[in-house]
Amino acid sequence: MAFNYRRIIIKIGSNVLTKHNGLPDLQRIEHLVEQIAFIKKQGIEVILVSSGAVASGRSLINVSDKYDAVAVRQLLASLGQVKLINTYSKLFERFDILCSQVLVTKEDFRDRLHYLNIKNCLELLMQHQVLPVVNENDVVSVTELMFTDNDELAGLIASMLNAHALILLTNVDGIYDGDPKLETSKVIDEVNNKAIDFSSFVSSDRSQFGRGGMITKTHMAQKVAQLGIAVHIANGTKDNILKDILDEKAPHTRFVPHKTASGKKKWIAHSETSATGIVSVNAGAKAALTSNKATSLLPVGISEIKTDFKKGDIIKLVDGANQLIGLGIAEYSSEKAREKLGLKNQKPLVHYDYLYLQ
Repeated sequence: MAFNYRRIIIKIGSNVLTKHNGLPDLQRIEHLVEQIAFIKKQGIEVILVSSGAVASGRSLINVSDKYDAVAVRQLLASLGQVKLINTYSKLFERFDILCSQVLVTKEDFRDRLHYLNIKNCLELLMQHQVLPVVNENDVVSVTELMFTDNDELAGLIASMLNAHALILLTNVDGIYDGDPKLETSKVIDEVNNKAIDFSSFVSSDRSQFGRGGMITKTHMAQKVAQLGIAVHIANGTKDNILKDILDEKAPHTRFVPHKTASGKKKWIAHSETSATGIVSVNAGAKAALTSNKATSLLPVGISEIKTDFKKGDIIKLVDGANQLIGLGIAEYSSEKAREKLGLKNQKPLVHYDYLYLQ
């Protein structure tokens, strides 16, 4: 295979697994399982992040319109998880592959201890040649605590497990440089610049059955590539797509990975929602932090402690216009930080090793 990946995360979106009527496309699922089995037999470790529980539930029961959308989603997901994992289990059994179900919520990633527990579980499964099938637990996830979609979850797991690549399967050939419906629009083959603003030409439409649109995919892909992991966005409804991606035969979008980041930085990068404190930095500190040199955040560069935090908390660093610059682990509390505010020759509030910049 052209790409020498040893560990990959494959995320399959709802629109790939689902027919136009909202029911599961069993032929498509079967074909994808066949390809994943082939990849695994090449000695490549695979973690599957799969949507499709709600669609699977929809194939089993009719629900009255009188119930609210969240309740219906929970009902369908609860039924559908069983159906979906049984479908995968039976299909992978044909290739002598054991698969396991890993259901998670955003809360499970809220602190380093929970994070490492999930990481250790997934590592142990892979050591035993088990293929983990990961999905958000829609039965207990409520709106504020939900992942944007399974792309966000897949990016988090790719970072957590130091994967070499993340493959996002959707129902289009990749990211286009314009409206995909126009003949003049072309697929962007390679993205090698984190500064590209995709919102100017990428549609924000959400998929028919999924929660996330292409904009959320591009933001997440840029973040993951910045952490040293290649990201491929491709059309999962095409035959042999996974093999063709790995053999560099399929037209799709690849985000080129940057220098590999440490495990701690990978965790921090995905921790924006669990950040407690907010620290505003001055123009000099912003320039130093965003330069190519490795720089820690010193008290002399802090203009204001906006919200309180304790030592060890993840804090947001913002500029004078309240734009997020980065995230980091506080070396000491907000109380001590206020005492040192603006002073030179002080211990860094955030050390470079525990700093993730946007």
